[in-house]
Amino acid sequence: MSRASLALIAALLLTACSSGDEPASSHVYTSQGVYSATLSQDSHYAILGSNRHGGSLWDVQRHERLYDWNHRQGEYTNIVDSKFSPDNRFAVTAGSLDLVLWNTGSGQPIWYWSAPSEILSVALSPGGDFALLGLANHQAVYFDIKNGGIRRSLLHPARIRSVALDGSASLALTGADDYKVRLWSMATGEELHSLAFGNTVDTVALSNDGRFAFSSATLDLAYIWDTLSGEIMHTLSGDEALWKRRVSYISARFSADGQQLLTGTASGMVQLWNVGTGKELRSWRIDKREAYGPTSTGVEAVGFGNDGRYYAIGTNGLLNVLR
Repeated sequence: MSRASLALIAALLLTACSSGDEPASSHVYTSQGVYSATLSQDSHYAILGSNRHGGSLWDVQRHERLYDWNHRQGEYTNIVDSKFSPDNRFAVTAGSLDLVLWNTGSGQPIWYWSAPSEILSVALSPGGDFALLGLANHQAVYFDIKNGGIRRSLLHPARIRSVALDGSASLALTGADDYKVRLWSMATGEELHSLAFGNTVDTVALSNDGRFAFSSATLDLAYIWDTLSGEIMHTLSGDEALWKRRVSYISARFSADGQQLLTGTASGMVQLWNVGTGKELRSWRIDKREAYGPTSTGVEAVGFGNDGRYYAIGTNGLLNVLR
């Protein structure tokens, strides 16, 4: 390949890496980064698992830390995942071997539970009644987080990296180390559909009405697909006519009406998609702490606001407001 061709490819890559609008503002939530984060459905609240403070609940609209949420007094918990109930009244935080259900209004714990195996991911049902746990022992369990007891076990041949529930908790989506995503009926425990990938499926999302699903694998393909037919609607990995373009999507959220999808990548890009057409509507690159040094930060959580704004939390501990 000629020097001119190499220079052209380099220029195109640099353009692609720097594309996207800048955030309207960014706010420091923790100075030493996060290893997990989630936003409530309306982006009013956020839960962070930070290197400095362990778990914490934040008011995103006021950029105020409301409560420290750690599982043992005097210790900082490594929060591996967390989720809000759809009505924001409850939240669950998961350590590697335990989980706590919280009242978001009072900040007080409701129940503390030990897990039957290492927890890798979690989702919370309406009313905060049940938690779907993705476990290292090849099971996704639907756990009664208020009264105790496993209501349903979804067996897999590998570790469960990612889980999601629809708004009524009638459908569950699981992504595993066997390179497959599976859709389940929570009423019967039946596997309804599955899709195969070329790597670990580490990000999944369901629309509120359960009509659409998103799933992606590490440095592999990403799909929007139809949960009724199991058919792929759109592939979001890009045009590969010149070279393979593989993206790691590490966060995703459907809008309340299911018509749009927000995704966040490991390289710091947030993209807004039209679910019906698969077209990208907007894109942003989240803020870095320093202009130089590490070239990117991952997008740990994304969310839709009720005010027409969008939100993203970076692994560097910055909350980004996007317009």
